[in-house]
Amino acid sequence: MWCIPPHQNAEFVQHMEDVLEIYSRPLDSRIPVVCMDEQPIQLLADSREPIHLSQDNHTEKVDHEYIRCGTCNSFMFTEPLGGWRHVEITRTRTKSDWAKQIKWLVDEVYGDADNIILVCDNLNTHKLSSLYENFTAEEAFRLCQKIELHHTPKHGSWLNMAEIELSVFTGQCLNRRIDTIEALQKEASAWHDARNQRQKGINWQFTTDDARVKLKTLYPVIELKD
Repeated sequence: MWCIPPHQNAEFVQHMEDVLEIYSRPLDSRIPVVCMDEQPIQLLADSREPIHLSQDNHTEKVDHEYIRCGTCNSFMFTEPLGGWRHVEITRTRTKSDWAKQIKWLVDEVYGDADNIILVCDNLNTHKLSSLYENFTAEEAFRLCQKIELHHTPKHGSWLNMAEIELSVFTGQCLNRRIDTIEALQKEASAWHDARNQRQKGINWQFTTDDARVKLKTLYPVIELKD
């Protein structure tokens, strides 16, 4: 259950309506709308060799004990209307990692686009200043000119459509123990390639009009004077 402090309601509403307006726009290859999110992943190994399926025993046996093999991070990028997503597995989740992902997005994925509208949460690494901390001023400025950054509100990460793809990725790809970053990178690549081939998009239904009705208690009450 999410809760928003009363004094933050107006700020929440402003960011929410900004994101919802972006989601209402039609598909435009020159100005793609891309959502990104990230999550840490724990690498785990089996403490004992599993007993796999057989003709006589149709239930796989896996010991409940496991071995911790460290952590890594997954960056999720998705263009909901384009039916495209990409998962990048990195060892860390620093400003440098985020900056490298943005450069890849600008130069390799959307090199022909005029501008990229990027929706993400307001994690301290998800700032355009991260580009200036990791590239030359000229390069950072070039990248900034291609990125139009929009943050989801605090306590409103559910407005980020990349969370939907992360949930699917977690359910379909991380439902078993994976012990190395190399194995996870291979699994993630196979997952997003297969999902992209099926052209799965996101049918987002929540609009600004819906928000003003269903979340009306979050909107400040304005008393008009005669």
